Amino acid sequence: MKAPKVWFFTILAFFTSCGSSEINDGNHSTTVDRSIVLEMESELSELNDEIIHLKDHFEFFLANRDSLLKFSDVGKYSFDGPFSTNTPKNSQKLSSVVILNTTPDYDAAMNNVLITNGMDSLFNQTFENYSFVAQVYFNAKDQVSRVYPAYDANSLLTPDLDLTTFNFYYEGDFQHNPTKGPVWIPDVYIDPAGRGWILSLIHPVLEDGELYAVLGIDITVDEIISRYIESKEGEYLIVNGKGDIVGGKAAAIEALSFPPLLNHVYIETILADNFRISDYNLFNSKNREVREMALSIILKKENHFFFKDEFSPKAAYAVPFTFLDWYLIEIETKTL
Repeated sequence: MKAPKVWFFTILAFFTSCGSSEINDGNHSTTVDRSIVLEMESELSELNDEIIHLKDHFEFFLANRDSLLKFSDVGKYSFDGPFSTNTPKNSQKLSSVVILNTTPDYDAAMNNVLITNGMDSLFNQTFENYSFVAQVYFNAKDQVSRVYPAYDANSLLTPDLDLTTFNFYYEGDFQHNPTKGPVWIPDVYIDPAGRGWILSLIHPVLEDGELYAVLGIDITVDEIISRYIESKEGEYLIVNGKGDIVGGKAAAIEALSFPPLLNHVYIETILADNFRISDYNLFNSKNREVREMALSIILKKENHFFFKDEFSPKAAYAVPFTFLDWYLIEIETKTL
């Protein structure tokens, strides 16, 4: 039985009210505001129920494979090697389907494509119902991948990949996810389908008690920043529990002595194979006070840090997320 959503919002609202305390030492005065975190996590939490809904339908298809194979639409997809031939321009609400060269049994994998064709309409519904969702997909142990909406898989994927070696698969397996429920992948990562930096919610799919596939719902970091951060007053950034900058406003990032963090820069540098996430890690900053700020907020769990150096910002105020190992940090810059 699913827990009522009201419990999530009640608990989150409690922490919100507890965290909205004013800091005033004579030189600094601000209200630590959790409203951005509350808004973001309230919306994202709705996807937990959505991915369970998708999982239930998927497992129904697997449990009824013999009946579905008898009536499957064998002409729905055609393939050129590992890749379905439909393109994003003529997808007609189809997914991109791939059967990688690493599959142990191509014919069995193709049968699984046929019995899961019904996931396309479900993926479309999820995509249409949640405007902030970038893509919906599953990756299976037999090296079948189905991603909606369709993308240029032939150009972006290497056909010899092993899907089970990626975090969007193994973070859902029984070793990493013994509860076998929805899991938010703790770190953002670059999307193999070319959508930039991604935050993923995943869920295992079982067949006869064994892991068959992992479902995923992705949101781009660009969407998170534009939806929840850009419209707010103040200079905000989001960092994870390792100190990596997930994203934020340019002024906030530059105030901490980092170069601007733009999605196209991410993509270009990763394709050039010279990007290091450590370049945007607070603990690795060349600025001593930025490293001290990371220590105070992330390790000591303090909700503020006051800078002293002339060329540093004035202060930083932090709010932890509830179900992501993230921190929202507001940077107070000095007035000229």
